[in-house]
Amino acid sequence: WVSARCASSHTAAEQAKNMPRRRLALALLLQAAAAFRPPPTRLKLALPRRHATAIAPPSDADKLARDRLIKTSVVLLVPSLAVGAISLVAFPALCRGMRSAFGVATLAVLSGDQGQFIQNFLSVIGILFSLLIGNTYAFCYNQQVMVYMALFEEVSVAKALLEQATLVCQGRPSYAGVLDDVQRYVDRDLKRADLSPAVLLSTRPRDDPLEAIMWQTSVGTPGAIYDTVRWLRRARGERLGAMQRKLPPLHFALLFLLGILEVCAFPLLSAGAATTVGAGALRVEAAMFALMTAALTLTLGVVVQLWRPRGSAYSVDAALAVMVEGLEDELSARRA
Repeated sequence: WVSARCASSHTAAEQAKNMPRRRLALALLLQAAAAFRPPPTRLKLALPRRHATAIAPPSDADKLARDRLIKTSVVLLVPSLAVGAISLVAFPALCRGMRSAFGVATLAVLSGDQGQFIQNFLSVIGILFSLLIGNTYAFCYNQQVMVYMALFEEVSVAKALLEQATLVCQGRPSYAGVLDDVQRYVDRDLKRADLSPAVLLSTRPRDDPLEAIMWQTSVGTPGAIYDTVRWLRRARGERLGAMQRKLPPLHFALLFLLGILEVCAFPLLSAGAATTVGAGALRVEAAMFALMTAALTLTLGVVVQLWRPRGSAYSVDAALAVMVEGLEDELSARRA
C-alpha cells in the first residue's frame, strides 16, 4: 500500500512540471489528502433481534368487559326474541278474538277508517313515543359521556397526587403511610360504583385518606400537595354528580306504556282487514307485527341499559377497572 502511494506521488511530481503554480499547489494538496485517507471499512449494522414474547393472560378488567358484554347481549336479545315469538303466535288468535267480540261490521268500519280516527290515534301516540324515547336516549348518552370524562380527570389527578407524594415524601418514614392512604382512597371511594353517589358524598369516613395525606405532607402551613388534593376532591364531586341517576323509574314505565299503546291498534286494524282480504294475510301481518314488537323491545332495552350506572356493557365498569388496575400497579411499583 505504501509503495503504491509512493509511485502515485512520483507520477504527480512529473506531471507538476508542466502545470502552473496554482494548479500545482491544488494538485499537491489533493494528493496529500488522498495519501492520508484511511482505507475504507465495512459498517456492520447491529439489527435488533426479535424475541418471542409470551401472550399475557387476560386481566381482570378484560374478563369484566367480556362478562358485561355477554350479560348485556343476553339481557337485550332474549326479551326481544321472546316478545317477537309471543307476538307471532298470539297475533292471529288476537285478531280472531277481536272479530268475534266486536263483530265483522264494526271491524270493517274501523278498518276503512273513514274518519281517520285510528290514523290520528297512531300518529299522536307515535309522536309522543318518539319524542320521549329520543330525548331519553340523548340524555342518558350525554350522562355516560360526562361520567367517562369525570373518571379520566379523577384518575389523572390521582396519578399526579401519587407523583407529588413520591417527590415530597420518598425516603421519609411517612412515605409508606401516604401510599396506604392513596390505596384506601382507591378501595373505599373510586371502586365503590355500587353505592349511591349521594350517599357516598354525604357520609364522611372517620379516617379520610385525603385529609390524612394533607396532614402527613404539611407542616404548619398547607404544602404543595394541598392544591392537588383540592383538585382531586373537585374531580370526585364531578364524578359522583355525573353518576347520580337523574331519571326516575316512573319515566321508563311511561315509555313502556306508550310503546304498548302504539302496538295495540295494529291487531284491531288487521282483524278488520281480514274480513275483506282473507285470513291468509294474517300470517304476513303477524310476522311484521312480531318484528315491530321485537324492535321496540330492543330499543327500550338499550335505553334502560344506558340509564343503569353499572352492570352493563354501556356502563363504565370495564373502563374503571382498567384505570384502577393501572393505578394499583403503579402503587405496587412505588412500594417495591
